[in-house]
Amino acid sequence: MAGGTGTFSPGSRHPVLAAIGRADEHVGDALELGLLTLGEADARSALVAVQQVSARLDALAAKLAARADELQVGRVNGSPSTAVWFANATGVTRGEAYRVLRVGGAFERYVRVAAAAAAGAVSLDQADVIVRAIDALPDEFDAETRQRAEAVLVENAARFDALALRKLGKRILDVVAPEVGEAHEARLLAAEERSAMAAASLTLRDLGDGRTSVRGILPTLHAEMLGKALDAYASPGHKNASSDEADRFATGTPSPLRRGKAFVELIEGLDARDLPEVGGTSATVVVNLDLDALLRDLGVATLDTGGRISAAEARRLACSANLVPAVLGGSSEVLDLGRAQRYHSKPQRLAIAIRDKTCVTDGCDRPAHQCQVHHWTLWSAGGSTTVRDAGLLCGHHHRKVHDPRYETRRTRHPLGHTSVRFVRRP
Repeated sequence: MAGGTGTFSPGSRHPVLAAIGRADEHVGDALELGLLTLGEADARSALVAVQQVSARLDALAAKLAARADELQVGRVNGSPSTAVWFANATGVTRGEAYRVLRVGGAFERYVRVAAAAAAGAVSLDQADVIVRAIDALPDEFDAETRQRAEAVLVENAARFDALALRKLGKRILDVVAPEVGEAHEARLLAAEERSAMAAASLTLRDLGDGRTSVRGILPTLHAEMLGKALDAYASPGHKNASSDEADRFATGTPSPLRRGKAFVELIEGLDARDLPEVGGTSATVVVNLDLDALLRDLGVATLDTGGRISAAEARRLACSANLVPAVLGGSSEVLDLGRAQRYHSKPQRLAIAIRDKTCVTDGCDRPAHQCQVHHWTLWSAGGSTTVRDAGLLCGHHHRKVHDPRYETRRTRHPLGHTSVRFVRRP
């Protein structure tokens, strides 16, 4: 057949196969046509039309899958189910195969969904959402209520994609039975929250090149809480005050990059004193490095977790409260394992925050709660932990203080606070 795949041959076979063969032939013809002469209006019309045809074919696949399940077609090769046979025979995932069977099996119960899918007005995704929403309605609701819910969801499929339609489905009783809708939604949400908490997971995989891949699943509530915290750190209004072009968040910078840097600042801002103990000790990272490396920003430091960082990075982190330096002498003896007075107390930090209010770098307005307290005379060089000899720096500018490529220039103001600016060394 011209343009077709040759999979189907009309004739003595069932009329459904003959019809599919003709459709395959026409699709093949369309694929062979050139598109250079297709204008803007025709391109729009063709794209919408082909999607409707695709939705109709999906509806046909769902109906065929339901019939195949009735015939137990998986028996031909001992498959445990029709869905498994379908997945193996076509290459779709098992999840997709089960979804096609689920929708096809529901067409007999939900005639409006079936008709809309056959007309190409409802996609398979949308049909699945509608079916699930109606199936989730409490048993006490009569057929008339279910039919009204089905009609409302099918009608709104023209306006909403599957994700938005799912949200409407959860609250469909607010439309068709408002007197019980809120209670029903509360039950659905409670069940979702229990399931989400049970499925919460986080995986950290060291990539071996200084980076770690972080993947996980969070309950939506906690994901939104995390997102809001990251957005506060990633606010372009704060970040664009940076003097370093590489660190600025220019318009159009992808959100994942902003949030990735913000996540780093969020982690560094955690105070280990607020965390639960692990194995009888606080959840701090211990850094082992020799005194010469600490003072000269040279060499490598090792973490008690097995990781390795540069001495310059260890020196920068020595200002924050979530790291304890184990400074070693020439014979690897411990010269210092952190001093209690090394960290500013909460009253001291509050006094510094009241005085400085924001990051003290010229042009930066990052608020106090998003900043770290920095010793102007480095603690590792004998600095004291006082309010006068400290100031607030955001994560970005705190890194600049410890970056040997920059000179830090401080100005002491009459009211007691210090402002700084950074100058790139030649």
